[in-house]
Amino acid sequence: MISKLFLRILKQYAYLFVLLPLITAGTVALLTQNQKKTYLSQATIYTGLASGYSLNANKNNASFDYSGVSNAFDNLLTTLNSKETLHQIAVSLLAKHMQVAQPDTLVLAAPGFEKLRQSIPDPLRREMLAAGSPALIYARIDSLSRSEKDNPVKALLFRSETYYSVNQIAKKLIANRKSSSDMLEMSYEADDAAVAQQTLQYAIGILNARYTALKSADSNPVVTYYEDKSKEAKRRLDEAEARLRSFNVQHEVLNFDEEAKNMAFSRETFENQYNLELMRNNAAKAAMDALMRRMGQRGNLLAINSDMVKKQNELSDAELQLVTAMANNQDKTKLQEKVAQISEELRTIARRYYAAGDSPESIPQEKLIDEWLAKVIEFEESGARLGVYKKRLGEYQAKTKEYSPLGSDLRELNRDLSVAEKEYLTLLQSLNEARIHRQDVSIDGELKILDQPNYPSSQKKTSRIVFIAGGIGVGLFLALLVVVLRFLLDRRISSPDQAESLIGRPVVAIFPVIKRFSIDARKSRIALSMYEQLCNAINVDIARSTSKIHPPVITLISMRAKQGKTWITHGLARLYAESDQRIAFCFPRQSDEDHGFEQDNVTFFPYRVLPGFMNTMSVDELIRRDYPFNPTDFDKIILELPAFINSPIPVYLVNQTTVAIMVADANSVWGRVEKNLLDLYLKVANHQMLLVLNKVDGEYTEAPSVEEARMVRIQPDHLNEGR
Repeated sequence: MISKLFLRILKQYAYLFVLLPLITAGTVALLTQNQKKTYLSQATIYTGLASGYSLNANKNNASFDYSGVSNAFDNLLTTLNSKETLHQIAVSLLAKHMQVAQPDTLVLAAPGFEKLRQSIPDPLRREMLAAGSPALIYARIDSLSRSEKDNPVKALLFRSETYYSVNQIAKKLIANRKSSSDMLEMSYEADDAAVAQQTLQYAIGILNARYTALKSADSNPVVTYYEDKSKEAKRRLDEAEARLRSFNVQHEVLNFDEEAKNMAFSRETFENQYNLELMRNNAAKAAMDALMRRMGQRGNLLAINSDMVKKQNELSDAELQLVTAMANNQDKTKLQEKVAQISEELRTIARRYYAAGDSPESIPQEKLIDEWLAKVIEFEESGARLGVYKKRLGEYQAKTKEYSPLGSDLRELNRDLSVAEKEYLTLLQSLNEARIHRQDVSIDGELKILDQPNYPSSQKKTSRIVFIAGGIGVGLFLALLVVVLRFLLDRRISSPDQAESLIGRPVVAIFPVIKRFSIDARKSRIALSMYEQLCNAINVDIARSTSKIHPPVITLISMRAKQGKTWITHGLARLYAESDQRIAFCFPRQSDEDHGFEQDNVTFFPYRVLPGFMNTMSVDELIRRDYPFNPTDFDKIILELPAFINSPIPVYLVNQTTVAIMVADANSVWGRVEKNLLDLYLKVANHQMLLVLNKVDGEYTEAPSVEEARMVRIQPDHLNEGR
């Protein structure tokens, strides 16, 4: 249904699809008839942003940073379109053309040359050219363009539409990345081929310089920052190393951990040796005391002997020196000889004084003296060694007390050194990376020109045809937009399905548009068939009606005027009259010339719609105002009511209705007003209501054949009379 409605509206407004494109295309053609001829210069630049090799390429092989490449291209294009870049392009181009003495197609053609001469006064031009070198001319023009005071150069750059206008350059300078490659395509359009080429050349050169400078400027602060931080970290590292070195020198520490282990091991060894020596000393002392007791009085005399005591003391001192030398790894040969000599002298003295006699246990005295002397020597040697052990143990004890707090201090110093070293190495690595990046920018930062800006030898193809074609497309779009809006905003009844959806009642008959009835016309046959179907529906509802009022009243209503009620009512009356029924056809009077009459079993009663029409109680009351009327003289009464949109609803008269027929025009609007009026009618109606759709396209119904149409009771010529 929706597609058919849309096609119907499309067919209705088909002329718009011709008219609007012609209007828009003609307008575009008129506006573009004086379009200027232009030249287009193009260039291709290799950026190396995506796949170019750099010093950091080996690091970046693992993953490809698409967002980084896209951001780099955005930065490049933003730099190109920046005000400063466009300003420098304009100043460079103007400085170049200021030096042209006469028109030159390779530099500046005659039209542009004359326009430049008119824009820059001769005195100012001579003043700028007096600078001599191109660099000074550029500086002079740049200074004038940035001056706060108004001047011809400033007006030429910012308030004109010449080749040197910053705004014009911004509009005509186009740069785009070529697909997903490293290439940047640039183009510039102007009405002078040389100007197009030179502008593009200056744009590439200035873009290259500014972009490289910006990248280098980004790197320099980073390098400076890491250099300063690296110097501070190196100073802290040197201070930590100095503190550790001072600690080692002060405490004579070569390797604290190894020395602590060696000291602990040596101390344990000395303690074990001391204990063993102490046991040997005690054993020697006990043996010496036992031998002394055996020797009795002689032993006491020997002890009193001064020579023996003296030699004994000498031996003790010599043994002590020998043990000390052995502990300190010193030369002990002379000391050993001295000990041996004193020992031999002590034996000689002992033999001289105790050469004779035996011990009380009958042991030879000489043997006791030798054993006693051996024990004395052993005891003295052991005592000397114990003295050395005690001294070394005391030293180890002092060393242990000294090393106990040194461990934590040394760990703190080592931790400070490690932290300072890691910090320094990290900053040093960052510094190296920053330097590599800066070097990478200086090596590979410049853009490579793959295709130089060309000198366009032919004019750019005009886009007028494209614009005209676009105008045609716009016209078609507007026409389609009108149709769509008409379709969306259309509240008219256009099909039976839509009528049933909007009104909420089934359609019992569909009448096409008929200019004149003819049995041979398809639409006429459809109308004849619809009259039969409508008559059948009326008869069924009359038979089912509970009121059983005679004669039955068939009321035709509509929400608006000119819906086709009269034509349909006339056809129904003729249909019933053909079946020998007497029909009263009551319709509202349109003029004073309308009079009642009778024709072929149909009596026509025009009635007046007076101010009290809404209170009319019955058909008798409505007709008897003007004509004598007896309902029993008729088999059926067909009552046509005026449109509800401009007349009241006769509530009491409606209740006298047996069957109501609502007629709606297929081209009429069904909106909120119509819906409210129908709801009001249905509130008072106690009868069936049939819906008839008038002036519908014939495609919604099938026409009976000519033979079938000839069998219909109503004749086409009678219907023509009713029209």
